[in-house]
Amino acid sequence: MSARSESSWEKVPRLPAGHFVSGLVYTDPDVYQDEIDNIFSKAWRFACHESELPEPFDYRLVDHAGQSLICIRGEDDEVRTFLNVCSHRGGKLLTEPSGNARLITCFYHRWTYDSLGACTGIPRPSGYSKEVAKDSMGLRGLRTAVKHGLVFIALDEGAPDLDTFIGLALDQFSEMLGTTLLEVFHYNRAVLDCNWKAWHETNMDLYHEFMHAVLRQTQVGAMPMEDRRLITFENGHGGSGGDLKAAYDGYKSFAGRGGDVPPLPGTDPTDFRFVDLFPSTAIIARGTVVRIDTATPLGPDKTLLEMRGLGVKGESQEHRQARQRHHNQYWGPFGRNVPEDMIAAEACADSFRNQAGRYQIIARDENLTGQDDAILRAFYKEWGDRTGRDPGNPIDPATA
Repeated sequence: MSARSESSWEKVPRLPAGHFVSGLVYTDPDVYQDEIDNIFSKAWRFACHESELPEPFDYRLVDHAGQSLICIRGEDDEVRTFLNVCSHRGGKLLTEPSGNARLITCFYHRWTYDSLGACTGIPRPSGYSKEVAKDSMGLRGLRTAVKHGLVFIALDEGAPDLDTFIGLALDQFSEMLGTTLLEVFHYNRAVLDCNWKAWHETNMDLYHEFMHAVLRQTQVGAMPMEDRRLITFENGHGGSGGDLKAAYDGYKSFAGRGGDVPPLPGTDPTDFRFVDLFPSTAIIARGTVVRIDTATPLGPDKTLLEMRGLGVKGESQEHRQARQRHHNQYWGPFGRNVPEDMIAAEACADSFRNQAGRYQIIARDENLTGQDDAILRAFYKEWGDRTGRDPGNPIDPATA
């Protein structure tokens, strides 16, 4: 047994199609543009949680597919989304990441719009022909849907409805997210030096539990690998097929976790469940708290990562502090998981950026138990269907 030669290193893996991924899917600019055009511009995507827009006229800006969007709660209490673009000369309307805007006013020429997207004011309108009138100059509205408090948006007016796109993927979270009011108590964003898929893969890959010292103590041995169940869904989604378990007493500072705050509806304090929604959102729950990740591509090797922590709205200060502590133990900026996952995503990016790394292997097959790579394979199957490219050889169209 010896190290591999150059030709052996660069050779296509002798594995079935779909069991390996070329490093070019993370670096090639044409592949990236196909992703923007055929994935992010066409699929539904999580934008924010409804609790981030609690009052009429509250808004949040969302970066999506290279565009700035406004998610705003209207005076009729409905959440809508618009391009953050003035109908007149294309000026960016809102610049603060969040706020309250009863009237949306363009700084450039003072055109105004309401929370329904209607144009309400044009200074000196008599200078225009009848074609340029308030009735015909509203904002560009986007499809918006709310499910279990999660706000989703779609740029493509021809995309299937949200329920068709999501399918059964959120069923395991329906009681947790949909039977009590939750709210975002933690929001963190960071820009990573990696492709968006490199981050999303950290949420689809249970095999990397061995990287995290805390998971080696609390997760790997908490239940037999053959008792773990994973599931894949249509449209590239995947997740836990039932509650995975954590053994928090295996890690000294986590001992007794869950005894100081009620678990979320439908869960036990030791439950661990997750779902990865195509293309780039993950929902992860650990009994007492929920985390939502969204990875937004900023370029082939730049990713905006947004992370939200959810707790029960109106709970006592004591319970909220305990829930925040549970969230930050694993997931806060100084938690025991998130910084390590960032290091892993950027470490892979360093290898693929200059083509030192050639392929990723996603060939673990454990019949949807244990640490199977089936969720990764389902993701790249959907990725290939939408881009028309073979993940194992994305540059040669003949292989698609």
